[in-house]
Amino acid sequence: MKTMNPAMARVLKRLHYPLDVMLTCVRWYVAYPLSLRHLEDMTAERGVSVDHSTVHRWAIKVLPVLEKAFRRRKRPVGKSWRMDETYIRVGGPVESALYRAVDKDGNTIDFLLRTHRDKTAARRYFEKSIAQNDIPETVTIDKSGANLAALEAINAGREAPIRIRQSKYLNNLVEQDHRAIKRRTRPMLGFKTFRCARILLAGIEIMHMIAKGQMKCARGAHPSAADQFYEIAT
Repeated sequence: MKTMNPAMARVLKRLHYPLDVMLTCVRWYVAYPLSLRHLEDMTAERGVSVDHSTVHRWAIKVLPVLEKAFRRRKRPVGKSWRMDETYIRVGGPVESALYRAVDKDGNTIDFLLRTHRDKTAARRYFEKSIAQNDIPETVTIDKSGANLAALEAINAGREAPIRIRQSKYLNNLVEQDHRAIKRRTRPMLGFKTFRCARILLAGIEIMHMIAKGQMKCARGAHPSAADQFYEIAT
């Protein structure tokens, strides 16, 4: 394992476990449908004693740094987007809306967790996605009035409006992509706080994008998803 980058060094400077142990645990947590108790047992089988709460603390510290590093190396996406939201349980019975979109090839555009599902939340998602990925030519949504109103509000200030399509059938691609994220969150049994949910979901999304080949690598290189995850930490 290479020496960690300065940002990673700052967040982990008081943690005394080896870097490869910490990063391996964090990667397992966001890459596979595992609970923290599973990770505690798995590290114990390998002769490393790590409390499940420690793994959670590592993830909360490490993942924001990895998200920033990944975004600098994220590949460009297509101009035809499929956008939808799915529900994530945060703080007991309350469900928050995770806004997501993919392009026509299934590449993740962006994601945003919001406490409400309404026009304001949808518009914030579109603004964030456009800032990170440039203007799409077409956005396909379902029959959601809130998503339609948000896109119409964005188009109101544009000379060349984004084309809007409302089609449940054409949106199957993003709905299927939701399942990969939900599979990873299910063993987590919901999130206690919005902040933790936002950070961990970002980590899950990053690992999902890496697995889909959305990270720029050196020409001719074909590193594994695991190696790419470790690379953005060094």
